[in-house]
Amino acid sequence: MTRYRLGTFWLELVMIAVTAVMAFPLYVLVNMSLRPEGSVSSPTAPTTSPTLENYGDAWSQAGLGSALLNSITITGLSILILVLVSSMAAYHLARVTAMWSRGVFVLVMAGLLLPFQLALIPLYVTVRDLGLLGSVWSLVLFHSGLQIPLSVFLYVGFIRALPREYEEAARIDGSGSWQTFRLVVFPLLRPITGTVIVINTVLIWNDFLTPLLYLSGSPSQTVPVAIYSFVGQYITRWEFVSAALVLGVLPVLIAYFAMQKHVIRGFAGGLKG
Repeated sequence: MTRYRLGTFWLELVMIAVTAVMAFPLYVLVNMSLRPEGSVSSPTAPTTSPTLENYGDAWSQAGLGSALLNSITITGLSILILVLVSSMAAYHLARVTAMWSRGVFVLVMAGLLLPFQLALIPLYVTVRDLGLLGSVWSLVLFHSGLQIPLSVFLYVGFIRALPREYEEAARIDGSGSWQTFRLVVFPLLRPITGTVIVINTVLIWNDFLTPLLYLSGSPSQTVPVAIYSFVGQYITRWEFVSAALVLGVLPVLIAYFAMQKHVIRGFAGGLKG
C-alpha cells in the first residue's frame, strides 16, 4: 500500500484550493439566482431568504422555453453535420498520402488561424441573399462551416494513430472504402467523436454574436440572446440573469457528464497525430 506522506497532504490542500477557486463563480451564480428581487447585499454574501420564484419568472419573461428549443435544434443539427462531414473528410486526409491531400489539410487548418470576424460582413450578405435571415438554418449553416477545421484537426490526429490492420482486413473481405469507414473506422472513432461533440456543443451553445445578428427582428432566439433581454441600459435584473443562466447551462452540463469519459482520451488521441 502507498504510504500517506507529507507531500500527499500538501497536494491535497492545493487540489482543494483549486477546486474552491473554480467552484466560487458557480456559488455566486446559484446564490444570486435564489436572491429575492431588490436585494442589495453583496453577491458573495449567503442569501438569507432564498426563493425559487426567479426561475419561474425568468423562464416566462425571457421565453426560455422556445429559446432552449431553438438552441437544442441549432446545436444538434450542427453537431450532426460536423461529425459526419469532418470524420469522412479526416479519414481521407489521414489515409491518402498524395501531395494534394497535404495541401488540402493545410488549407483546412488555415481556418483555425483566421478569425471569422474577417468574413462577418460577407457571411451576413450571403445569408441574406439566401433568404435565411431570421431562420435557425442560418446558424446551422454558419456553425457547421466554422467548426469544421477544429473537428477535422482532432479527427485526423486520432485516425493517424489507429492501426491500419483493421481496414486492410476489411478490404480483404471485400469491403469498399465507404463500408470500411462506416463499419470499421467510425466505431473506432468513438472517443474522439465524444470530444468533438462536447467541444463544439459548448462553442455553439454559448455563441451570442451570431444569433444576435442573424435572428435579430425575428421571434426566434437562442438562450444567450434570451438572457440578454434582462440587461437594460439603466438597470440589469441580476437575479433573473443568474436564474436564466442556471437553466441555460443545465443541458450542456448534462451532455458533458454523459460523455466525459471520452473527452480526455479522445483529445489526447487527437493531439497525438
